[in-house]
Amino acid sequence: MSADFEHQPTTLPPVTGRTLPRVIAVANQKGGVGKTTTSINTAAALATLHQRVLLIDLDPQANASSGLGLDVRSLENTILDVLIDELPLTDAITPTEIPGLSVAASNLRLADAEMSMYSMLARETRLKNAVDQVRHNFDYIIIDCPPSLGLLTLNALCAAQEVLIPIQCEYFALEGVGQLLENVLRIRRSGLNPHLEVSSIVCVMYDGRTNLAEEVVTEIRQHFGSTVLKTVVPRNIRLSEAPKYGMPIITYDPTSRGAIAYLDIAQEVHDGSQPTTR
Repeated sequence: MSADFEHQPTTLPPVTGRTLPRVIAVANQKGGVGKTTTSINTAAALATLHQRVLLIDLDPQANASSGLGLDVRSLENTILDVLIDELPLTDAITPTEIPGLSVAASNLRLADAEMSMYSMLARETRLKNAVDQVRHNFDYIIIDCPPSLGLLTLNALCAAQEVLIPIQCEYFALEGVGQLLENVLRIRRSGLNPHLEVSSIVCVMYDGRTNLAEEVVTEIRQHFGSTVLKTVVPRNIRLSEAPKYGMPIITYDPTSRGAIAYLDIAQEVHDGSQPTTR
């Protein structure tokens, strides 16, 4: 097993109460770990639990937007307009074909716009200010972060109450996670978001045919304890195919192992949430 585990922080911020609405950033500095897949499918599965869900696509690749069937080139307003021009977030929200699920889509120009944000006032909290205006219209706001720790991810971590970290079941599983955890602590201490917590870690891309995958899951559970969700997401070709057709897995193949896993993850995330007054 990788010595990578030996150098990771073992103390996570304490988990606090989880009253709806909940704002959850899905983040991992390492690319290709199923972050967008987890964002799309957890959001869609929460909607099937009769929750009002907004997915904010903060990744310039816009995969979460296209993965839910949106043509980002045809949209009049996107999250880019919210961050740069302070457009109200309500004007950038588009409903999806999943009842209860809406998206604030990304834009391919968002990567260039990130550079412009560095010269702006309150650059770290532009997304938070926008989210605060709409948060009580939803039960869950899921933010799909880019695979980096730049200003876009910082905006997500300042806007969110919680962080959900997908970790793939491979040899260098925690590569990049240590820096993300350190940034969570740094954001808390700085006062930008003193109540930010890592509320969930989910093991993804699990291949039950290998001993390595089981060893990785075991070590992650030993390392992070109850923060790790019980459900493990298997490697599943249907999960990989679904974005091509602009569908979450629960629509594309609702009986697949991937669909069942994300329905279970949504239930785990939702368990213990205190309802809001509608």
